[in-house]
Amino acid sequence: MSRRPSHPVRLLASALAAGALLTTAACSDGDGSQSASDTAAEQAQVARPDAAKQTPTGSPSASPAVLTETGAKAALLTEADLEGNWNQVQDADKWRDRLLVGEVDVAGFLTAKSNATDCQALLDALYDDGLLGDPSGPSALTGFEQGDSRLLEQVAGYDRAGLDARMKWLRTLPDTCDEFTATGSGGAKRTVQVTEASVPDVGDARTGLRVSVQGDAEGGPVTLTVDVAAVRVDTSAVTVMGGGLEGGQTDSVAQAVRQGTERLQTVLDGKTPSPQPTTMD
Repeated sequence: MSRRPSHPVRLLASALAAGALLTTAACSDGDGSQSASDTAAEQAQVARPDAAKQTPTGSPSASPAVLTETGAKAALLTEADLEGNWNQVQDADKWRDRLLVGEVDVAGFLTAKSNATDCQALLDALYDDGLLGDPSGPSALTGFEQGDSRLLEQVAGYDRAGLDARMKWLRTLPDTCDEFTATGSGGAKRTVQVTEASVPDVGDARTGLRVSVQGDAEGGPVTLTVDVAAVRVDTSAVTVMGGGLEGGQTDSVAQAVRQGTERLQTVLDGKTPSPQPTTMD
């Protein structure tokens, strides 16, 4: 895979680069009379005016779980979470691919010119590993290699409104950016195709894409294929991107999404993810 060491941002690979949740009911005697314990409870609430605002045991949490820096790192995938010969690397934050760098041909959009802006934003986001925008909270990233393919995962905390808006935007891209042309720095034309991809039914919301870029590298035609999946869990999210010049990594990305979401959920529950995955076949 070609690299672009001077670029300050990060991405998935030869391919590039991406959450917890708690009911009760207060009871009184059927004849409407008050027990001694009821009276004591009311007296306690007088002493604590905020008690009525507190979430009873078992009811949906009023405050979302907060992702910490330590938690984000603990939620990251390990080699044990992935089947196959995936090897964890230490420089995933430096991965880059020049095939993802290019200027979208605005003239190629016969209808809404704004679509070109969206497609340019997609290419830029794939390159700098910002599919869900800039995290507003902690962020951690890890990557794995298998032959010439790469897989990158990011766990991060976001502003809820911004996160929902970004995921909604990603879902529109298979329509607005179905197929378009981008021009590389050397003038070479690249054909980019964007299609919808399925994502395991995990988390609170999810979306997936498959992006393929046809171009030239080292004097010959090549096709870079990247499978992308993003899953929201409360105000946190897991983003997984995998693929390379040998094709996409649909199965590995799906597995990484399942395991990564489970690990994030465990962290948000205040627990430590098990070193041995529980959902492996």
